[in-house]
Amino acid sequence: MKNLALHWKIIIGMVLGVVYGLLASHFGLIEFTNDWIKPWGKIFISLLKLIAVPLVLASLIKGISSLSDVSKLSRIGTKTICIYLISTVIAVSFGLILVNVVKPGSTFSPEKRLELKEQYASDANAKILSANKVEKSGPLQFVVDMVPENIISATSSNKNMLQVIFFAILFGVSMVMLPKENTKYVKGFFDGINDVILKIVDIIMLSAPYGVFALLGGLVVDFGGSLDLFQALGVYSLTVIVGLLMMILLVYPLFLKIFTKLKYIDFFKGIAPAQMLAFSTSSSAATLPVTMERCEEHLGVSKDVSSFVLPLGATINMDGTSLYQAVAAVFIAQAFGYDLDLSQQLTIVLTATLASIGAAAVPGAGMVMLVIVLSSIGIDPEGIALIFAVDRILDMLRTVVNVTGDATVAAVVAASEGELKEVNPKDLMS
Repeated sequence: MKNLALHWKIIIGMVLGVVYGLLASHFGLIEFTNDWIKPWGKIFISLLKLIAVPLVLASLIKGISSLSDVSKLSRIGTKTICIYLISTVIAVSFGLILVNVVKPGSTFSPEKRLELKEQYASDANAKILSANKVEKSGPLQFVVDMVPENIISATSSNKNMLQVIFFAILFGVSMVMLPKENTKYVKGFFDGINDVILKIVDIIMLSAPYGVFALLGGLVVDFGGSLDLFQALGVYSLTVIVGLLMMILLVYPLFLKIFTKLKYIDFFKGIAPAQMLAFSTSSSAATLPVTMERCEEHLGVSKDVSSFVLPLGATINMDGTSLYQAVAAVFIAQAFGYDLDLSQQLTIVLTATLASIGAAAVPGAGMVMLVIVLSSIGIDPEGIALIFAVDRILDMLRTVVNVTGDATVAAVVAASEGELKEVNPKDLMS
């Protein structure tokens, strides 16, 4: 077991959690589960919530401040960042449209939604007061709420994540505008903080198999072993998969057709090995060397472009993950019986887009991002227990989309710079 990869341990934890929950429901071990199993799941969620603010703050500041050389490559840098942000917004929007049309969370019975709402969701009265404030506020109140009055106060709650992101962007941009010698110690500090936080994430993820077991075991017990949960998860999974396929089969081919002369079938043949590696590792970072090699040797992207665009993409371009955040957040809200208003759905778009910039390109990062997104719309992050059973396979699929998006943007930027050369068809699959 020691040599088993973490994702296999998580899958085993999921399976054992479901099996335990079914057995506990059958043999009447509900009280034992609530007293001795579920608390470990809550501790795991608390650990994820614990590092959400410092992860976003440190990662964003490090990511933006490291772009100081973009002033020399301003044209390529601007194109790259703009296209990445546009594709992420498109992905989140697709996710929101699909989940609002399909409504996978509505497959739960009204009684079960009410039960889940009471069990997981934030205080209903607070939600009503918040909704009333939104109705009475002006059209720019959403923007006003993004700007913190006090950064210490903003970092005291995960619900203020947009304010934290705003400060991090302002801080990072200010560092870029100053001479490097003036900020080298500050940059070193945040680089170190970011490394420490990522190591904490690694440590927390070591407990993921046990946390997932406790969460799923408790969840199945709560459902009494009924089929409601599995039916809803099937519809939810299909919704995510359809959205991911739309990105791969519609959005990226459209980008390539508009901005390059590269045929998508050739693009797919060239990038296929990187996609397969992304599927197996669930990590854009682990796939990066292969993605760069395929783009340079098999798609014709110049080394100057690939060496800048692809590492940046592994950090800030998370189209598949962002689409999943949107679907998952609304699915959980629907399961709780909440109808998210336009303001809250716009918050999902902004938070998922901006949080993706600070997300680590490693397995499990999507889980942390989802905690951030749920907190930003006032939903208790414990609700992620609903989707753990299918998260691993969806993580593998959305990483394929992340890597495909990185390669697409690299090809588009290279074409716009005249640095996308034609490749011999024999080299595409070699």
